[in-house]
Formats: sequence, structure tokens, C-alpha cells
Amino acid sequence: MNELLKMSATRLAEMIREQEVTSLEVMQTHIDRIRKVNPVLNAVVADRFDQALDEARRADQQTASLPAQELAPFHGVPCTIKECFALTGMPQSSGLVARKGFVADQDATAVARLRAAGAIPVGVTNLSELCMWYESNNRVYGRSNNPYDPGRIVGGSSGGEGAIVGAGGSPFGLGADIGGSIRMPAFFNGVFGHKPTGGMVPGTGQYPIAANQALRYLSTGPIARCAEDLMPLLVVLAGPDGIDQGSLSFELKDPSGVDVSGLPVLVVEENGATPVSKDLRQAQGKCAEALADRGAKVRHERIEGLKKSFDIWSAMLSQAGGPTFSELLGDGKPVHAFGQLMKWIVGRSPHTLPAIFLAMIENLPKLTPGRTQKMIDAGRALREELAERIGPEGVMLYPPFASPAPKHNGPLLRPFHFAYTAILNVMEMPATQVPVGLNKQGLPLGVQVAALHGNDHLTIAVAMELEKALGGWTPPPSLDALDAS
Repeated sequence: MNELLKMSATRLAEMIREQEVTSLEVMQTHIDRIRKVNPVLNAVVADRFDQALDEARRADQQTASLPAQELAPFHGVPCTIKECFALTGMPQSSGLVARKGFVADQDATAVARLRAAGAIPVGVTNLSELCMWYESNNRVYGRSNNPYDPGRIVGGSSGGEGAIVGAGGSPFGLGADIGGSIRMPAFFNGVFGHKPTGGMVPGTGQYPIAANQALRYLSTGPIARCAEDLMPLLVVLAGPDGIDQGSLSFELKDPSGVDVSGLPVLVVEENGATPVSKDLRQAQGKCAEALADRGAKVRHERIEGLKKSFDIWSAMLSQAGGPTFSELLGDGKPVHAFGQLMKWIVGRSPHTLPAIFLAMIENLPKLTPGRTQKMIDAGRALREELAERIGPEGVMLYPPFASPAPKHNGPLLRPFHFAYTAILNVMEMPATQVPVGLNKQGLPLGVQVAALHGNDHLTIAVAMELEKALGGWTPPPSLDALDAS
């Protein structure tokens, strides 16, 4: 595997600025990798390779004519973009057949900020239908496959991003997360992912977009193969754009200023409702031990309020309001969910089965308003308890899921396992997904590092420390044969 495919975006940008390598060489190396692995993964669903190569040539002309210090932080570095974000000249269907053929005529805020920072998008990546399921599969582009085992899922909804970054085809990508859609793909594909504090990064220009309070539950953030890229990317992405009414202004702190020695670390092994596999518990234990060895104050506790994670998440999301999922499926006109189920049974529906089921059950919280309010109240109480347990200068280690990547269609049998990530969205807490090696089956292991509102620097600092201690991203051995072929 070419060494350029293992480097951070930060390091690649430094090499380009110092003329140790050209942007064109970096770009061509990553494009070649995508071409090699994508037939197996189906991760990049539309490319702009020719334009990206032209932009890399122009970046090299700038490198030759400007002082290094005047070049943008990610000058000449390739990246990928989740297909739900507007990227000028590229499709933005969000996996919905009714939007097939829709082409963006401007960049989403986050995309524009990445490009202004010098990054060059090479293509857009696959996702679940309308971004509301944790397997990336739809009727527009089909299903994506895991680089560590093509028979397994890549996660969702930013699954294509996780897969292509995990396969070495992109140094980093742009994802969005309302229930774990950055962290699950990062986990299942063995890389880093950061869900920022609620409201830190505007979601303007993605489809579908949340409404009202849910704008703070929906987070835009990076998926990257190296932890050192997370904060520089967050610095580029963060800050109000005057359009997203949920976005806030934050003072971002430097992770390098965090002293792990003495850091309070709360270890919560599971939520009390869904058991976690032995290999994931062991991976979490390794992380706790590594931090303890560096002087962190580690303690293990249970938090009873986490048992209702899924109910709390669904109630708080329902309370936020906005367009119904049924309306989104119909591209503005509500679909008849039961009728679509009948069509699906005979192979005639343009929708995936999870999307149809979601449209069928989305109104259930409204039928039991008393219980819904009870869960909202439980969510507020949980937020207060987490703040007290974690503390203003602490972090929490928490599972990203109940097991390593399931086999295809496995989520249909375990529809609520994403509660491990979803609960942190409605808590509006920052969370960084950290890879922790591979299990005996060669599947990625990992842990979430969470902290209180605005403490993104703490979770990223711990991610960087764990990367040094435990190795970080392990390139997928199963794809090595493709390089040799």
C-alpha cells in the first residue's frame, strides 16, 4: 500500500506546501486507490476525477508561486463528500429515487468551507435512503460493502465515507450524524469520526435537513484515518453561517493543551438494555488501561438512565417536528407506507424496506403523548446526570454499538442497536469514535469518547492519545490482494 495512502491530511498538506510531493501525485495516488477498491466497496457513487486532477495541477501552480505560509491548511489534499451534501455539479439524491438526476448548483456550507481551506473533493459517497438507517443501501446506487469483509455493512448513513476512508481511498470525508451516522461508519470501517457538539457546524446545504431543535441534534463533521486531522477540520467547519438557525458560535480549544495525566475518565460498559460483545468490552478496557497508565483518573460506573436511550432519542426527535419522513419519501407528497410495503413485497417499490417501516411507525410517539413527554423529561434528567458524572473537565468511554460490523441485512434483526450513538445526539454532546485494532475475525473494534457540550477538544485529545497508545487505523488486510493484483 502506497505510503501516501496511510498519511494524515495534515501531513499530506505539509508535504505539498514544502514541495516534497505534488498535489497531482497525491491526487492520482488516491484516485488510483479508489478505482481499485470501489468495484468491491461501491462506496464512491459519482466521481469528479478529471476536475480534481485539474484542480490539483492548479494547486501545484500556486505552490510554486506563493510562500508556503500563504497556502490554505489543506492545500491540494483530496477528500470525499457524503452524497447528501450539495457539491456543485454532482448528484444530491440522498438515495431517493424521486430525486435521481438532481444535480447541485452550489456548495453546501461545509463543502464550501473545506474547498476554501484547500481541500479538493474527488467524488460523493453512498448513504442510506434519506440518511435514516444504519446500513448504506438505496434504490439509486445499491449497497455498499465493508473493506474488512465485503459481506458486512459499512454503517449508515455516512457509510460510503467510512468505507472509502477505511480502505485508504480518501484521507478524510464529510459526514452528517443525527443518530450515529458519522460514528457507526467510522467504527465499522476502522477509522476516526467526530460528531461535534450540537450546533457547532451548520448543516446548510444538505438534504434532508432537520428542523427546529433537531438542527442541534444533527451534526456535520469529519471522518478521517488519522486523529490529528479532526480538530483542524473542525476549525475549518465550525461557526454560524447565518442560515442554519441551530448553529452557534464556540471558542474551540487546542487538544494539544490537554494533559491526560489527572484527566477524569468515566467508563460506562453498556447501556443496561443491549448487551455489548466481549471483544468490544475488551477493547474499551484496553483504552481505559492505556489512559490509566498515563495518569488519568479512571472509574467504572453504570448509568441507569441510558436504558431508555432509544425511547428518549425518538421522543426528543419527534418533539422537534418538521417534515414527516413519509413526506420526504414522497419528495414533498406523503407516501402511503402500507401500500409501499405491498409493492415492496412484489418488487415494485422504489423504497428500501427500512425506509418503509420508518414511515409506518413514525407517528407512534404522537399516539402516546403522555409517554412521549415522560421520555423527554427522562432525557433532560439524563443530560443533567451525565453532566454531573462526567464533569466539566472529564470524558466518558462508551461503546459505539453492541458488536462489530453486522452482516448485510443484520440491522433488520437489531433495529435499535444504534441507540449507543443516538443518545449522544439528543444530549448534544461531542463524541469521537476511536479505532482500537481488529478482532479475531479481522473486524474493526472501537470506542466512543464523549464529553460535555463544547468540550470537543477533550474527546479529540483522548482520541489522539489512544491512537499513539494503541495504533489507530489498521488498513484492511483483505484489500491488500487488490494492490497485488
